[in-house]
Amino acid sequence: MADSKVSPVPLLKDELDIVIPTIRNLDFLEMWRPFFQPYHLIIVQDGDPSKVIKVPEGFDYELYNRNDINRILGPKASCISFKDSACRCFGYMVSKKKYIYTIDDDCFVAKDPSGKDINALEQHIKNLLCPATPHFFNTLYDPYREGADFVRGYPFSLREGVPTAVSHGLWLNIPDYDAPTQLVKPLERNKRYVDAVLTIPKSTLFPMCGMNLAFDRDLIGPAMYFGLMGDGQPLGRYDDMWAGWCMKVICDHLGYGVKTGLPYIWHSKASNPFVNLKKEYKGIYWQEELIPFFQAAKLPKDCTTVQECYIELSKQVKAKLGGVDEYFIKLADAMVTWIEAWDELNPSDSKAANLPNGAQK
Repeated sequence: MADSKVSPVPLLKDELDIVIPTIRNLDFLEMWRPFFQPYHLIIVQDGDPSKVIKVPEGFDYELYNRNDINRILGPKASCISFKDSACRCFGYMVSKKKYIYTIDDDCFVAKDPSGKDINALEQHIKNLLCPATPHFFNTLYDPYREGADFVRGYPFSLREGVPTAVSHGLWLNIPDYDAPTQLVKPLERNKRYVDAVLTIPKSTLFPMCGMNLAFDRDLIGPAMYFGLMGDGQPLGRYDDMWAGWCMKVICDHLGYGVKTGLPYIWHSKASNPFVNLKKEYKGIYWQEELIPFFQAAKLPKDCTTVQECYIELSKQVKAKLGGVDEYFIKLADAMVTWIEAWDELNPSDSKAANLPNGAQK
């Protein structure tokens, strides 16, 4: 059990869902109980839908398996990955809350250098509720943090900042490495706790990891599509990368900020580097063309919603990446399907009031 004090009234208790993709029993929730129990969980079960996933007693949750996804989305279920943690984005789509926190089931509560349990969720919420500064870098990192401020020479006209759309957390113990790096550094562990949060500058991409991630669903939700990965696809382990690149281009266009740094979680087990290499190898090759594509991507001024931006980006993916591999034509079509499904389940006026539910608890 964690020994940290939990806030008497958890932050955003009724405005945040925790989304967890899994193929196994969720015993890991016991360690998170002091922090997660007040919140609603959306569990997306990957793989065999007939397998029974056990959830510890006392948690408020919905559980969706592949049968539920097919029932709710019908033919549009084709845009949700199978046998890949990318299936988590279905949870983003069916949530009715303003904020989302997503975590992998091999992530545990980390300790700060003083030995205190880290309430990762609380730190993410603080990041999201605080402005970001993508237009001008502050050398003291987050200027809104207690004990910090804007440094000399920082323009006063930019000190108000912009809304924060995404909070990207980090990991102690097992680093988030690709397969080649895992192979050459099999024993490497991340022991560095860097007590900092910073805004990723405008026009700068980053590798987004989905295992400890929070975002403002109202601001950027439709851009958080984790792509087509896993079963039947030539690629895996690039689902969060794809979402991160698309999201960052759209945040830059719409004037939102993205933060990275605190909070840390404890990543408990390294996946098999040889299995990972099989999933990743095309991505490692393709990313040398994908990154320049996203660096050069521009969205027209008349794209003023996330959905419009995402549809425009899908057209550019088809036109400019379709020649790299026909997979990107398929992915571009899935991006459109994703937006159509999102809008069906999230009509702007009713906020998906009549959404059919998965297994309720």
